Amino acid sequence: RGHGRGKDQPFGVRGESNDGWQDNSNIRDRWSKEDYKFSASGRGRGRERGQGREGGGRRNDTNDLADGFKRTGNDGREGEERKTERYIPPEPTDDENVMFGNKITKGINFEKYDQIKIKVTGENIPRPVASFEDCQFRKILIDNIKKSGYIKPTPVQKHALPIIRDGRDLMACAQTGSGKTAAFLIPILHNLLENSAPANPGRPVAPQVIICSPTRELAIQIFHEARKFAHGSTLKICIAYGGTVIFHQAQNVLKGCNILVATPGRLNDFVEKGTVTFSSVQCFVLDEADRMLDMGFLPAVEKMLLHESMTTSGERQTLMFSATFPEDIQRLAGNYLLNYIFLAVGIIGGACSDVEQVFYEVSKFDKRSKLVEILKEQSTADNKLTLVFVEQKRNTDFIAAFLCENGFPATSIHGDRLQSQREEALHDFKTGRMPVLVATAVAARGLDIKNVAHVINFDLPKSIDEYVHRIGRTGRLGNRGRATSFFDSSADSQLAPQLLRILEQTGQEKPAFLVAAQGSISIGASGFEFGDPGFGGEDVRGADSFLNSDRQYGGAHAIEEEEVW
Repeated sequence: RGHGRGKDQPFGVRGESNDGWQDNSNIRDRWSKEDYKFSASGRGRGRERGQGREGGGRRNDTNDLADGFKRTGNDGREGEERKTERYIPPEPTDDENVMFGNKITKGINFEKYDQIKIKVTGENIPRPVASFEDCQFRKILIDNIKKSGYIKPTPVQKHALPIIRDGRDLMACAQTGSGKTAAFLIPILHNLLENSAPANPGRPVAPQVIICSPTRELAIQIFHEARKFAHGSTLKICIAYGGTVIFHQAQNVLKGCNILVATPGRLNDFVEKGTVTFSSVQCFVLDEADRMLDMGFLPAVEKMLLHESMTTSGERQTLMFSATFPEDIQRLAGNYLLNYIFLAVGIIGGACSDVEQVFYEVSKFDKRSKLVEILKEQSTADNKLTLVFVEQKRNTDFIAAFLCENGFPATSIHGDRLQSQREEALHDFKTGRMPVLVATAVAARGLDIKNVAHVINFDLPKSIDEYVHRIGRTGRLGNRGRATSFFDSSADSQLAPQLLRILEQTGQEKPAFLVAAQGSISIGASGFEFGDPGFGGEDVRGADSFLNSDRQYGGAHAIEEEEVW
């Protein structure tokens, strides 16, 4: 039936996958046929409350993003009790074929990356590098970089690698799919290896590096990337995120931890319970920092950075990465950074030009038939995947079931699904078992999935930066991608001016209905314009603040020699 696993397949069996999990079926029960029955209310398939495995504890799935931020009911509806489960994630694999087998290969447009404009401001800026070897990283790191398929650093990596290696604070903005995760992981691992950092087992455990992510799925991805680059070293990488048995994760952390990748709610919980202390933190990283510093996550982030055990900004290195850095977020972030360097790569807040953007004017009631029409037309060759974004959680399961009924195997991911279901859905999508994933914003931030050739905005988001993050799931590392959006003039007109600017910036066709919708918008209603500091393309501190500020690089002129890709 498409939507979910069959009754004879144990949940969590990852032995044949390529996403870093291995078989852990000995601690899992089997799904029953009833577990997968799609409910009449459209809530989706999944375990009923109380069904679970032996061991672990109970939990409450609370939201679409990380953990610890409660919302009432389902999509705000009170009186509906959330399902719970006792979930222990499968153990990650040490099989190199699996660890290094899920890389996104560079595309035919990868060479264009050297033409991207780069702007760096701050004092005593380290020079960019032309190759990974120029950074003089430890041999074990260079070997793992090569195994990962990395030949030449991307622009953000060329600049961020030496900055982070030298211990400087950094605020970095770069387009989606530009290699930001490796840009901070590799030099962090090098510095830990250089300093022979101990794993510090015991209670409380004192990791040297904290990496915070707004979503559980992104935290899992960063965790696997960190383990991959650290493979064969003595460094211990741990993860902590909501929706899982807390005791199990705490046990792993207490065995010793150099790098802890976590979502904010679970991390603060560990600190409050005395499982983790910030007293040895040498480096603190906020990935998707614009989201981490908005009003939804700001209290949790401030709780960490202002905690009595947290090292001061002068004692620790603080790194913030995102595809967008609005001016107000920059000013807020500056409170936790010391003499930082600001790095902007490409057109901040803009879309990648490798993504072909197509718009259809579709009314609310015609979207489903248009979706089926598009899926029928597209090629299914080469195991290409399609990611469909919707705004409301309650619609994801409904649309996934609708697609299954029309012959398109699909699954869904959103905040009301149990964590085991979320991970299972993402696994089925990555492996191509379910080539269509219907998702809410939980999948829009940072996820790096091989073979995503098409992103469809069934519902357009309310903000342009969320649109940029969504379509950035395709067209990564020079690969070409396609983004199709359904534009409903009764609901999406406020976004029209900014969508037109995105299309102009990437040199793509502007549909007449978008131009007409722009004409109906009152002046000032369209939000930020590209090139304005609102999207984070300019350092809000101003060029006059620095001794050797405002270094600009024009792509190929920044690096002296031509190299083989």
